[in-house]
Amino acid sequence: MPVFDYDPPERFVAGAVGQPGSRAFFLQARGQGRLTTVGLEKFQVAALADRLDELLDEVLRRSGGTAQVPATAPAALADNGPLDVPISEDFKVGTMALAWDSDTAQVVIEAQEIVAEDEELEPPSLAEPAVLRVHISPGAARAFTKRAMALVAAGRPPCPLCGQPLDAEGHICVRLNGYRGSSASSVEGGE
Repeated sequence: MPVFDYDPPERFVAGAVGQPGSRAFFLQARGQGRLTTVGLEKFQVAALADRLDELLDEVLRRSGGTAQVPATAPAALADNGPLDVPISEDFKVGTMALAWDSDTAQVVIEAQEIVAEDEELEPPSLAEPAVLRVHISPGAARAFTKRAMALVAAGRPPCPLCGQPLDAEGHICVRLNGYRGSSASSVEGGE
């Protein structure tokens, strides 16, 4: 199983390529002359950001506020640059895990390659899924979270009636009984 280990990375970010509604999402780690790019879904980026914040808040709570964990993202660690090129996906993420390493006071993030369902039914093979593992400081984790949340929020605007994303062509709104609307205004007209 290839393990792409960064302890710590020079850069660890979430990014997207494409237009809202058809963006591809990536995690990217760079360090020691290497670049690892893994693909994932938008909801995974959002979940990772949420869980990172929850983990850091819990570390702060359990330490009684003595842990060296910033409450917000330090401005000096902000990274708003584009993804590094070339964007060549090393693997697609299936599962992710988070941990707090109290010995080093770092967050450990692991993203494991997705395993096809048919492979799970077969006898175990010698090839195990690839893993991206990064060890980052609490400040870097807060900065990652801030960028990831902004990335997720930069998508298509939500319909004010049903909350589903609006496409340029509109969408089929369940609140309008399936009528396709380009906005959330009420459907007018008769027969």
